[in-house]
Amino acid sequence: MYLKIFLLSFFLFAPQAFANEITDDSGEKIILSSPSVRVISLLPSITESVCSIGQCTSLVGVDDYSNSPPPVKALPHLGGGLTPNIELLVSLKPDLVLLSNNQRVIHKLQQLGIKVFVIETQTHEDVRRSLNKLDLIFNTHKSQSVWQSMQTEITKVAKSLPSSVKNLRVYFEVSTGPYAAGQSSFIGETLSRLGVQNIVPKSLGEFPKLNPEFIVKADPELIIVGDNNLLDLTQRPGWKQLSAIKANRVCALSKDQSDVVLRPGPRMGEGAQIIANCITTKGLIP
Repeated sequence: MYLKIFLLSFFLFAPQAFANEITDDSGEKIILSSPSVRVISLLPSITESVCSIGQCTSLVGVDDYSNSPPPVKALPHLGGGLTPNIELLVSLKPDLVLLSNNQRVIHKLQQLGIKVFVIETQTHEDVRRSLNKLDLIFNTHKSQSVWQSMQTEITKVAKSLPSSVKNLRVYFEVSTGPYAAGQSSFIGETLSRLGVQNIVPKSLGEFPKLNPEFIVKADPELIIVGDNNLLDLTQRPGWKQLSAIKANRVCALSKDQSDVVLRPGPRMGEGAQIIANCITTKGLIP
């Protein structure tokens, strides 16, 4: 009798074995024998996602652009995600490095015996999938609640917009080039959820580099752009004649706002609200 109770207690309360084989977004499989406890993130959106599932304390280093949530500001910053300080990174003895698909950096780290995991997030579905994979890496169960909270917030923002902005033709510039957010990108999907019309079709890809003449021909009714690019707009050939510029319907995002909107991660609901504010303050057409 006592032997049965002992065996039952052993199986109920003994530490459970942890073994996960996870395929990253480059198609490579990694095997984790235990949850990662010393992790480096080389993308701001990944950093925020790690923290959203309660694993900020597992981060031992981040890229220079990771600035949210506040605790990550105190971590060692390792340079840009494409050109990290490898020597400093190695000195932090990470179990795993989370990064985008940069083959040069990946190859260098693998040569040094450091395990890497590639995460690419271009769409809403990519964000959902990446959160699920982070759950597997850290042996947590929070990705679904984080994802659902984001979706609920975006839906709430969409319902708050007046019907008068429906089908408003919008151009969203992500960086000089000009590079735009296409309809199939996570920003484009948010614009669609908000009921406005993105002038950049899916056929051009998530974040295409556009010929400035394309925007002139499309003649958007609202332009959303980072404030560091604002002064440059009217210097582009033909842009002074754009409906949005002539009517002063150009919404300039501050650096802090751009950080939120341009990161495919747990703050996408907040990003939707920032875009909605642009629409209601600059996009309402008399």
